[in-house]
Amino acid sequence: MILFLKDHLPLPSEIEGVYIEPFVGGGAVFFHLQPPIALLADANPELIDIYRGIRYSPKAVWKLYCKFGGTKQDYQYVRDQIASESLTERAARMLFLNRTCFKGMWRHNKEGNFNVGYGGQARRWVITEKDLQLTCGFLRKAKLRCSDFEDTIDLAKEGDFLFLDPPYRPGSREYMNDHYVGQKFDFSEHQRLSIVLQKAKRRGANWAMTTSSHPDIVNLFKKNYAQDIPQGTGKMPGITTKNSGEVFISSYKAEGGKKL
Repeated sequence: MILFLKDHLPLPSEIEGVYIEPFVGGGAVFFHLQPPIALLADANPELIDIYRGIRYSPKAVWKLYCKFGGTKQDYQYVRDQIASESLTERAARMLFLNRTCFKGMWRHNKEGNFNVGYGGQARRWVITEKDLQLTCGFLRKAKLRCSDFEDTIDLAKEGDFLFLDPPYRPGSREYMNDHYVGQKFDFSEHQRLSIVLQKAKRRGANWAMTTSSHPDIVNLFKKNYAQDIPQGTGKMPGITTKNSGEVFISSYKAEGGKKL
């Protein structure tokens, strides 16, 4: 995905204002672009806690991260216990769960509790203390915000650039699993997203988004530009396919984009 996006997103030097991500998730695009000024947001408070903890004290987070056990029972205990009031403890806990859960998924039940099963320790030690230190350096250039996407997009003004990767299932109209902080990101959410992005465009902000190629979703963004993303994981996580079921939509004409 990054290989595709790097040819379709502006360079950091070309962004006049603030780089904004309302659905920051894993932050792959932010860390790739490394913009000098950024606003990173997500509705998931546990995710924002990870970023805030690493930005505040990467050494302390790493030390606590290393203390967690390495068995399935250890994982289940950490997953099911009540989160600490300490930011560094909350960050270390959720980082541990993210790196040891099944395929790195992030899913909540209707009560808002993380409920992904155990996935093993293989992904846990791919990251190092040095990685957290580097991440800390990048995050200190950004503001972090836990909020609904509409509240974040409404902050965008002339010269700002938004990149969006909302929850979606490739090729589908709605994401029907309990995924978006215990909620469903259904078609009405895509409709709301299209409205606030059009408002941001009228204010002079540019934006780009990866989303489902389902016609009902693409049709929400008429008078913008779109093109199919040629390769991705599609509907089977971890399996690359030439028919990704995803589309790149932008308020500006990117290479290969066609006006809707």
